[in-house]
Amino acid sequence: MLYHKKKIFFVPLAIIAFALFSWITMLLWNVLMPAIFGITAITFWQAAGLIILARLIFGFGHHRSWGYRNSPYVNHDLREKIKAMTPEEKKEFFRKMHYNRQAWHHEHCGENNTKTNEKE
Repeated sequence: MLYHKKKIFFVPLAIIAFALFSWITMLLWNVLMPAIFGITAITFWQAAGLIILARLIFGFGHHRSWGYRNSPYVNHDLREKIKAMTPEEKKEFFRKMHYNRQAWHHEHCGENNTKTNEKE
């Protein structure tokens, strides 16, 4: 239930953040580009489109292949355990992970994890 509340909060926040970022892009463009290069000013919607175009061309954020193997966020032992599971075990594992994230994280990703995930 908490997950759905976060999603409801995230959507308006993402829209506001995108609008704010578009507005800042428009202001910076309109102050800098006409003065430096003699380019015409742009509107808010053109700035929003420019951001989307830049995202499509250049990407955004951390790409999986950049330092993926050495990333502290990748638990290679856990990945190997998941590969070795049967489809039923995987289904149960991810069901537990989805519904109880905090407990799952401590149980499966702790540094001193000595327990194995066995079905009884």
